[in-house]
Amino acid sequence: MGNRKEEFEKFESLPEERQDAIVEAAVEMFGRFDYKSASTEEIARKAGISKGLLFFYFKNKKELYLYLMEHLMEKVSDLVVDDGFYEIDDFFELLIYAAETKRKVFSRFPYLLEFSVRAFYPEHKDIKDTMDSWTQRQIDLMFSTYFRCVRFDRFRDDIDPKYVLDLLIWLADGYLHQQRALHQRLDMDAMLDEMYRWCAMLKAYSYKEEYL
Repeated sequence: MGNRKEEFEKFESLPEERQDAIVEAAVEMFGRFDYKSASTEEIARKAGISKGLLFFYFKNKKELYLYLMEHLMEKVSDLVVDDGFYEIDDFFELLIYAAETKRKVFSRFPYLLEFSVRAFYPEHKDIKDTMDSWTQRQIDLMFSTYFRCVRFDRFRDDIDPKYVLDLLIWLADGYLHQQRALHQRLDMDAMLDEMYRWCAMLKAYSYKEEYL
């Protein structure tokens, strides 16, 4: 997505409280509405600035959206990957630890969960290709970076840990599709309960007996 520091230098030179006001307003709009329906005029109004000033910091709606996505995922990652993160060497325990930390993060930022899910299922042509490729890069990065201290020797010899991660992502994808089809508002607690069940099943399937 380019060098954000250079592209958004004007925005990031603002006082932190002004940056936060704009980010929170944009997250709410993109969380409550799809990309096409999210109003930049309403974002500016909620942030207490003019629409013209919003587009002084971000050239257009797409640029604002992509900045938000990268900025927020970095922020969440910084909060999740804390002092205790790399002390965990079990694949499934690490996933659960990260999920519990994300639960706390999402509870502090209204509409962040909805925004994240909409970003995971981009529909508008302006952002779909960019977000689809970005999401895949994040999955690859997660495995190579965040799992570097995991003991993969606990897995059976015929099991590929990356495939197990893919299975969890596919399960989550199916769950989210179902909830969206039912027009249900996402419940983080219910979603994590399902994830813990999937982790227990996949651990029983993929670990060597002595590690169960």
